[in-house]
Amino acid sequence: MISKNKIKHIQSLHLKKNRDLENLFIAEGEKAVCEFINSKAFTVKEVIATADFIHTYSDLMQKQGLSFAEISYEDLKKISLQSSPNQVLAIVEQNASELNIQLLQTELTLFLDDIRDPGNLGTIIRIADWFGIKQIICSQKTTEVYNPKTVQASMGAVLRTLVVYSDFEDIKPHLNNVTVYGAVLNGSNIYNTKLTKGLIIIGNEANGISDAIISQLHVPITIPAATNNGSESLNAANACGIICAEFFRQLNY
Repeated sequence: MISKNKIKHIQSLHLKKNRDLENLFIAEGEKAVCEFINSKAFTVKEVIATADFIHTYSDLMQKQGLSFAEISYEDLKKISLQSSPNQVLAIVEQNASELNIQLLQTELTLFLDDIRDPGNLGTIIRIADWFGIKQIICSQKTTEVYNPKTVQASMGAVLRTLVVYSDFEDIKPHLNNVTVYGAVLNGSNIYNTKLTKGLIIIGNEANGISDAIISQLHVPITIPAATNNGSESLNAANACGIICAEFFRQLNY
């Protein structure tokens, strides 16, 4: 069974400073952990699981040469950030991701300007994966991709989508032939706008796109709302999903 020191160590990885110090993060849940085990994109350092999970997946973990330890459900609740833990968590090594300039210049790319909610970030990664967007660029103030809530909300999409951190000014020199779109409240109706591959800016949940980046937009776009509906704006991840769906429709159908 897992030791008290191991429990304390895993609990310490709930904090970003400790994740960064050890270059590790936590993935939780049967589906997510199995995807990490089977993926070559990340290195799983250790699996902590209940007896039922180990009984079911011990052959797979041994085949992959993974270290694993049994834990009781009560102890799993102590180290999990989920209200109802699901049998297993994995300690995974962080990747050092770098900006892919070729993808930026040739493929549809998302730029997240100060997204603060880890659930929103995880959902946006999942949306990008669904619509075949291979790279997401996050401003340095955007929440951490390895936050357990981000990893959980991505539902495995973090394995398939390149997420890098770079401020807009640092990528600007690479945007000479790239159309820059931005989700704003007073832009052109997205459904009446001819869309091409380019860079889509999604702004902060409360404040939208920063003034410094607004001035760099080539095509401000908006999602039209019903008349007099009373809502001021959409959730950032919801808006991102609608925008990506329209880009996907126009570029592929």
